[in-house]
Amino acid sequence: MLVRVAQLVDIETLFEIRTSVIENHQSREEIAELGITPETIAQMLQSDCCAWLAELDQQAIGFAIANKTEKTIFGIFVLPDFEGRGAGRKLMQAAESWFRANNIEEIWLVTGNNPDLRAYGFYLHLGWIAVGAETEGAFTGEMRFIKKLELKR
Repeated sequence: MLVRVAQLVDIETLFEIRTSVIENHQSREEIAELGITPETIAQMLQSDCCAWLAELDQQAIGFAIANKTEKTIFGIFVLPDFEGRGAGRKLMQAAESWFRANNIEEIWLVTGNNPDLRAYGFYLHLGWIAVGAETEGAFTGEMRFIKKLELKR
């Protein structure tokens, strides 16, 4: 499995993967209502964000995107047929390494506030700490996770 930095030409692939997931599924229309479009993703990738694609036999099977300014994992998604094969872990490792390289010691993300969700358990398994449900803003009701990163001094 190869994990590489996503390029602008990969944006359509990111949307194909995002709209293919079963848990936390959203259509392109629902994503656009949140202000997430190919144009906004292009802007993000040209500013303070980085995205990575996981590929298996030259097929894109998952991606992660992180925001340096916000110190957050903006999203991580794996095609349903490829769940459980380590793509999510490798994508998270790439994102965490990027944050470390940018001297960021604490990162956060939000996901559904249901311990039965795969993502919830996945983050716990990777050492993230659930710190409480969001009480305001776009993520109200979602569970906030944080992770402290050890920087190499």
